Amino acid sequence: MFLSAMIIRTVFTYVIILVVFRLMGKREIGELSVMDLVVFIMLAEIAVSLIEKPEASVMQALVPMLILLLIQWGSAFFSLKSQRFRTWFDGKPSMLIKHGRIDEREMRKQRYNFSDLLLQLREQGIQQIDRVAYAILEPSGKLSVFEREKDGNSGYAVILIADGKVQYSGLKQTRKNKAWLMNEVKKQGYTSFEDISLCSINDQGEIWIDEKDEYT
Repeated sequence: MFLSAMIIRTVFTYVIILVVFRLMGKREIGELSVMDLVVFIMLAEIAVSLIEKPEASVMQALVPMLILLLIQWGSAFFSLKSQRFRTWFDGKPSMLIKHGRIDEREMRKQRYNFSDLLLQLREQGIQQIDRVAYAILEPSGKLSVFEREKDGNSGYAVILIADGKVQYSGLKQTRKNKAWLMNEVKKQGYTSFEDISLCSINDQGEIWIDEKDEYT
């Protein structure tokens, strides 16, 4: 009876956690933020407790799992609505290398050492720092690297507008201001930042704009 109960609980727990992960959305599978990691660890602990304690009620596991799911849904909702919440919750990218120069101050701020940096560069087939146009440490901990091309274009684009909101960090990085951005937006037929889903500028100064809700 004990063995049968354990098998049933294991299968049941597997199905429940699979459903919970699917309800959390595809983003959770593709990347792990700090919140995602905390939720996954807690779900694992609940699952182990449910399997190893046959005398415990199934509801004692289902209720915490449901609460975690609601917390994840709530954080995802507020992340979509508030850029400040999204930045605080998930963090923001940090530029560690710019035009072949390492930003040691930013590395210290992120508690990121040279061994980690060189390791991730080697994993992407890069041995020389001067070959790197930009290296950005993503909130997930992944290092995104853009190499210098012969024509000088790295393919890296700075975000100026996201979800209708001006990205002042992007303006500061490109040494532009809000007035300049509004002028460029008007040149392409838009009267408000809120009409734009995403706007970026590349190394060549070319601006790309995606209109908000253009397929609705």
